[in-house]
Amino acid sequence: MANISLIFRPEYGKIELRQILNFQSKTMQTPSEKTEKMLFATEEEVFKTIIGANHPFRKLNELIDFEKLVEPMRATYSTLGANGIDVQKGIKALLIQFWEDYSDREMEQAIKENLAVRWFCGFSIGETTPDYSYFCKLRKRIGTKRVGQFFKDVNAILDSYGLFGNVFTFIDASTIITKTALWEERDQAIKAGADKLNNSNVQKYAADKDARWGAKSKNHIWFGYKRNTAVDMRCGLIKKVAVTPANVPDFKAAENVMPDQGAVFMDKIYDTKKTNDIVKAHDCYAATIRKNNSKEKNRDLDSWHSKIRMPFEGTFSKMDKHARYRGLAKNAMQGFLQAAAYNLKKAVNVLTVLPTAPIAAV
Repeated sequence: MANISLIFRPEYGKIELRQILNFQSKTMQTPSEKTEKMLFATEEEVFKTIIGANHPFRKLNELIDFEKLVEPMRATYSTLGANGIDVQKGIKALLIQFWEDYSDREMEQAIKENLAVRWFCGFSIGETTPDYSYFCKLRKRIGTKRVGQFFKDVNAILDSYGLFGNVFTFIDASTIITKTALWEERDQAIKAGADKLNNSNVQKYAADKDARWGAKSKNHIWFGYKRNTAVDMRCGLIKKVAVTPANVPDFKAAENVMPDQGAVFMDKIYDTKKTNDIVKAHDCYAATIRKNNSKEKNRDLDSWHSKIRMPFEGTFSKMDKHARYRGLAKNAMQGFLQAAAYNLKKAVNVLTVLPTAPIAAV
C-alpha cells in the first residue's frame, strides 16, 4: 500500500513529495517501510499538480479578476499599523464558505487542511491561516452595503459574458428560519402580562429583534425572514435578492427585486393591483398566474406560465432556509453572499470555454 505525503522544506521554500511504500516480508511477516523520493517541486508546481485545470476553483480564478472586484473593500482598512490578512483572501474565503455551506469553524478547518481552498484563497502551504473568529470580524468590517455591491459587481461581470438574457424573469419568496420554537419567549410574554406572543410584541422577547412570523399557508408557518429572489431565465442565475421580515407580504417586497425590462413570471400571491402597478412602473409585462376570481383569469395562459416557470422552481426551494445570523442586515448579507456563490458556481459549469483574460468589475 502506498501513501503520498507533503513535506514542507522552509530552508528551500519548496515542497518535497514522498511516497511511502508499506509491505510485509514473506519470511519475517513484520512490516517494514521504505521511503521513495518522487519529486522535488516548487509550491506552485504542487498546487498545479493537485488542483487541475478543470477544478472549479481554478476556473473561477480565471473567470473573475478578484483584485479589481475586491478593491472597494480595501477602503475599510487603514494603511497604518501592522499588516493583517489581505481583504482579498478574506472575501474569497467568505465566498467559498457559502459555496460549500461551511460554518465559521468549518471554514477555518477547510483553509487549513484543504489545499484547493487554501490555494484559491491565496494562502501558501506554510502560511498561517485565520481562525473562525476572523470571519465574523470581516463581515462586520465590510458591512451589508458593500457585500450588496459586491453581488451586483459579480452579476455585471457575468452579464458581460452573456449569462443574463434579461427577457424572462421569475420572482418568488422563500423562507429563512431563525428559530423553530419560541416557548420560553411566550412564557416571558405571558408572565409580563401579555395575552399571547405575536408579531406585535415578539421583538421584546426574542433574541432576534427583527425576525417575525410569516405564513405561506395554514400549515407553513415560520419565525424569521423571507428571501425575495428574481431569477433570469437564460442560465437560471439570480438577478436580484432582497431579505425582509417574514410578515412582509410577497407582493409588497416585489418592488425590491423587479427587473427593468422583459416579462415577469409570478405565482398567484402576486396577483394584486399593487404588484401590477409596480410591473408597469418598471416597463415590464406581468406574466402572473391569476387568482381564480380574477377577471383576467385565463387557464390556458396560466398553464403555459406554469410550464415556463417550473424548471426554475428549484432555485427558490433549494436555497438554505436557515438563518446564520441575527438581525435583518446580517441576514441580507447572507442572502447576497449565497446568491453570489450560487451564480459563480453555475457560471463555471456553463462557461466551458473561458476568455483569455479575466474581466474586471464594472
